[in-house]
Amino acid sequence: MESIAVIGAGIMGRGIAYVAAKAGFDTNLVDTNAASLYQAETAIRELIQKGIARGKIMEHEQKQLQHRFTFTTSVEEAVTSVDLVIEAVPEKRELKKQVFEQLERYAPKACLFASNTSTISPTEMGSYGNRPEKTIAMHFFNPVHQMKLVEIVRGLETSDDTVARIKAIAEKLGKETVIMNEFPGFVTSRMSALIGNEAFCMLQEGLGTPEEIDKAIKLGLNFPMGPFELGDLVGLDTRLNNLRYLHEKLGEKYRPAPLLEQYVQAGRLGRKTGKGVYNYTVTT
Repeated sequence: MESIAVIGAGIMGRGIAYVAAKAGFDTNLVDTNAASLYQAETAIRELIQKGIARGKIMEHEQKQLQHRFTFTTSVEEAVTSVDLVIEAVPEKRELKKQVFEQLERYAPKACLFASNTSTISPTEMGSYGNRPEKTIAMHFFNPVHQMKLVEIVRGLETSDDTVARIKAIAEKLGKETVIMNEFPGFVTSRMSALIGNEAFCMLQEGLGTPEEIDKAIKLGLNFPMGPFELGDLVGLDTRLNNLRYLHEKLGEKYRPAPLLEQYVQAGRLGRKTGKGVYNYTVTT
């Protein structure tokens, strides 16, 4: 494999594109929103500069790394001649369906399709095109360039060859892998959603402040981040979408806390909007 297209230039998409190019792949990053694409290009340049400053990227490698990137608003242009497509659009089934139908029209027949989904069925996504044996979930974690794990989830018809090739790619990206059979929420999303939702239940019950609840989880259970810190990082809208899907598939224990729904309705989505459980705006 030599070339990868990443669909979606949000936080996860740009992170996946960065580690792909850094690992030596020609990398096409596509987003139909030109402003999002520009923000992603700027963020990637900043990551490269930070890598140089920390000695993880040599200055003479900078130009070579930048030349591996192509930024485009055209899905057709991005996927026409690539070996792997990694979809990283928001966790909305209809949106993912539209993306996979486009990929089926434009991507080469030998191309593998992976989704960065944290909950949605790779079997279902395999049905959107004509290559279910080449479709798989490849779940990265934020921030992509720092987090070690890729959770690989095979669908009902995903072939052993596809699993082996995706595992090899993830390892080339410098990641550890776990290979799971499909079930709603996989492993990490089910556990994270439960913990994050329970934290919101505690907050609405008045059990403690966000700071105290986060501190208790970090120091008492040895978590690197508290559930509110993590929720603000991944996006409270993403957390709510995951919970709604898991509630539909797995029952009452995943019913979203009303307070979480209120935060999302108020536009308090986390770091990306400047305010979630915590306030990230700088006041002068």
